[in-house]
Amino acid sequence: MADKPAPKPGHFLPGGDGDQIAGDDRKPGVSAPSTASSNAPSGAPLAAPTPRLGGEAPPTPPQLSGSRIDSRRTTLSGSRLGPPPADDRAAAASREVFHPQPVPFVPKQRSKGLIALMVVAVLVFLGGGATFAVKVLSSPSFNLPNPNGTPSAKSSGAPTTKGPIGKGTPDTDIVGKNPIYAAGALAVAKCPEPAFRPTSMENVRSYYQALTACMDKAWEPIVTKAGFEFRSPNLVIFSDGDETACGVQHDLALYCQDEHGGSATMPWQELVEEYPKNKAEVRAEMAQSFGFVYGVHLQNLTGMAEASDNLADTAASKAAQLEMNRRAALQAYCFGAVFFGAARTSFPLRGELLRQWNGLIQRRGDENTKDKVRDHGSSKSLALWMNQGLATTNPGSCNTFVAASAKVS
Repeated sequence: MADKPAPKPGHFLPGGDGDQIAGDDRKPGVSAPSTASSNAPSGAPLAAPTPRLGGEAPPTPPQLSGSRIDSRRTTLSGSRLGPPPADDRAAAASREVFHPQPVPFVPKQRSKGLIALMVVAVLVFLGGGATFAVKVLSSPSFNLPNPNGTPSAKSSGAPTTKGPIGKGTPDTDIVGKNPIYAAGALAVAKCPEPAFRPTSMENVRSYYQALTACMDKAWEPIVTKAGFEFRSPNLVIFSDGDETACGVQHDLALYCQDEHGGSATMPWQELVEEYPKNKAEVRAEMAQSFGFVYGVHLQNLTGMAEASDNLADTAASKAAQLEMNRRAALQAYCFGAVFFGAARTSFPLRGELLRQWNGLIQRRGDENTKDKVRDHGSSKSLALWMNQGLATTNPGSCNTFVAASAKVS
């Protein structure tokens, strides 16, 4: 008969006095032999004892250790049966699962290089964990250092103090040594007087739009050659009392810095009212006032507007502040005259138009204004700088910031 398979550990109970074996043909009253003296084949499974009905209960509970097989083989009545036979398959299965032989420990040999690398990694992590994490995350590749090599010096990550980039330009140099002075004269400008007569707001707007286009074309090469970025001024035509970037305006031509980089704000109502009375004067007024505003735009593009404001703000006295304001205003008038000098063949200032042009210069002097504030220059100084601009057509002749005080009175 083939050997029975070894029972699974934990699915059976060990030993004990059994009842009559099922299917036994012994006579009633004859006890079955005990397991210890049985001639049954070694390793046969043991039947679990079943108490008789009405019989006495075992004196003590079975002494078991969970589902393990106790190597002492204790019976239900407490008597010991001794160790199981060496070839007991159930005991062998239990020992294999619950009492396995220990695996002998064989120490592995680690290379000295690997140990050194582990030490280096631990030191780096403990000494500078945050820096190490940042470097790994921000770098597309990470190369481990040679543990046997010489450690390289690493930056601590602490901020370092650096000097300024380049050298700042003093305001006095911006206004007195500006590159636009050396950019050369304007080329001959083919710019006839705009053919829009000031009879309506839209005509006034069209006149200034045409004049702006002419001035842009003449000045852009000079501004660019001097190393500055050129842009055209934003044109605003306002009614009396309108709110603009320059504030609430009342019939005065102004230039102001705004989100557009600079706006030329020009009135229209008084021009329309006065044109039927004195056409030549109004035409000269429109050209001369816009030339002045465009001159301030050039100062803005070249940094001189801001620099002159800074110098006026730090002037030692009120008189010195007004003198700085006059230098800036006289230069703007001169820049405007430079353009009309370059366009003299197409925009002719002669005859009645020239007489009205010169009459405006005389009436615009600080001594002839209502408030008499000396911030734009006397009639004499205005005539000096505007005539100089007309004659030379060169912005280099408009350096009012290095002129003697007598010339900017």
